Amino acid sequence: MSTLFGAARERRRRLAEPLAMRMRPRSLDEFAGQRHILAPGKLLRRMLEADAITSLVLHGPPGTGKTTLAQLIAAHTKRHFEQANAASVGVKRVREIADVARSRLEDGGPRTVLFLDEIHRFTRSQQDVLLGDVEAGVLTLVGATTENPLFACNAALVSRSTLFRLEPLGEDEIVAVLRHAIADEPRGFGALPLDVRDDALVVWATKCDGDARRALTALEVAVLSSLPEDREPQGVIVIDRAVAEESIQQKAMVYGDDEHYDAASAMIKAMRGGDPDAALYWIARMLEGGEDPRFIARRMAILASEDIGNADPEAITVAASAWSLVERIGMPEARITLGQAACYLALAPKSNASYMAIRAALEDVREGRTVPVPLYLRDPNSSPVSAGEGAGVRTKQAGGERYEYSHGHEDALTGQDYLGVEKAYYEPTDAGAEAAMRERLEEVRRRRRERRASANPGGEPAGPAGPVGGAPPG
Repeated sequence: MSTLFGAARERRRRLAEPLAMRMRPRSLDEFAGQRHILAPGKLLRRMLEADAITSLVLHGPPGTGKTTLAQLIAAHTKRHFEQANAASVGVKRVREIADVARSRLEDGGPRTVLFLDEIHRFTRSQQDVLLGDVEAGVLTLVGATTENPLFACNAALVSRSTLFRLEPLGEDEIVAVLRHAIADEPRGFGALPLDVRDDALVVWATKCDGDARRALTALEVAVLSSLPEDREPQGVIVIDRAVAEESIQQKAMVYGDDEHYDAASAMIKAMRGGDPDAALYWIARMLEGGEDPRFIARRMAILASEDIGNADPEAITVAASAWSLVERIGMPEARITLGQAACYLALAPKSNASYMAIRAALEDVREGRTVPVPLYLRDPNSSPVSAGEGAGVRTKQAGGERYEYSHGHEDALTGQDYLGVEKAYYEPTDAGAEAAMRERLEEVRRRRRERRASANPGGEPAGPAGPVGGAPPG
């Protein structure tokens, strides 16, 4: 009698479970997606086949199967499974789990898998309590988080764990999960006369954003809302696109720290690669996720100098104007300004020559010997007057050389050395407006070499330059 009573209670409890819970995979073969870690020959599959599971951290978006995978790992390795949420579990409970796991092992029982959801909320005291038993093999810790564990989890915990990223399921994988739930009689809707159209499956597979739980929930809503009050269908239940659209809410954008950096990186790379369509999509993704539009404008301003530079000198003006307008306008209108600027920057000719030039100069300053400012280039008002110079003389002498005022020469060019060492940091490309700058720079460098040579034909130090008329003070 007690057995029958217990079975009835179990059946009623199972009936109350949502479809997503009932359809949890019962084996690794039923598990959908994540072939990059579970396909034959992949690391996690090899670890499971060799029974070499160590502590793991599973990270990825919601609905990718982190909890289910932890349960399957425990079942596959025949280990006892304990589950807790790192946000609520206390040190006392952690000690209890560890003590029972140790006793179970000493009594000849199986090892214990402790699954900690939201492991990024694990406190230092909890970690200190667990680390000894984890290192001793008493506990196999499997953590789950939607955050990047390298940033969100404690370094000591990460160093003792193998990290696996779970990716959103593909649309085909979501459709397969849905078809399985529709056909499964004991756990799904196989006992109901359902006619779920292909276009309905496509709606769920698209809008769930790779979250199998959301897709199954939408299917359940569509089916249950189509049944009569007595739950006894009078005929075939048709689930078409319209029903599917109503059954799934507008998708909530997942936009945490990882997405913040990843989307910004994708936006920059799209504009750098000349793809305005992709750039607009990533901007829309960021804006829908609640990103500060000023951050997007700031990244555009950096790109205008770093990746476009003098190939289109107007780009930095466009970026600066967009940033200023975004500050003044705010959302939602600022999206228009960001879109306009993104299209311009994506299609502008590209050059990183000025960026590479300042990088090279900074490297020389940091790593090389410091180059002193030649005397004739120093500020006459701040530098001490050398012996033999009058108080009113605004030129500095070094080996007899004086500063030559450029505007007193043809084309405002002299042969004077402005650095003291031979360096060529800026090498313009042939892109856009920089092509003309390249020609100009080559001509300037050639003329300056010629004038330096004519001023010093024998290779001896150049004599003092004559007075230059019209030189401004300083």
